[in-house]
Amino acid sequence: MKFGTKEALKSGTPEVEIRSAMAAINHAWRENKPKEMMRYLHPKVTTVLPGFTGTILGSEAMLAGFDEWCKNARVLEYEESDEQIQIIGDVGFVSFRFDMVYERKSYREKSTGRDIWAFEHWDGKWVAVWRTMIDLKELREEKK
Repeated sequence: MKFGTKEALKSGTPEVEIRSAMAAINHAWRENKPKEMMRYLHPKVTTVLPGFTGTILGSEAMLAGFDEWCKNARVLEYEESDEQIQIIGDVGFVSFRFDMVYERKSYREKSTGRDIWAFEHWDGKWVAVWRTMIDLKELREEKK
């Protein structure tokens, strides 16, 4: 089911609650306010780095990574597509393709891939417990 369809937006459903949490997480980092993500993160949330090259454990560490991003990069273009949500009991999975152009001091980069998040219904709300990105492709252009 696609994000934003009438079926997906039935009030109070787990899908709407997960969709809302995911939207709030993405809004927070895109608006340079990563601390606003905290209420949507499980204290032991795990990020698996692209290519499964390592992990970041815990909400504080995840926020530190987003904080570093916000301080050192500026998003010029960002688009999500092919959004999907699957729910099994108290666990929900969100995935979407992203296309982004961002810049840092010395370069501009186009990044594409699929972001995958797992949520758990915990303490009365849906919180992120796991994240990774797959099919990541990056094309860097050095600034002159």
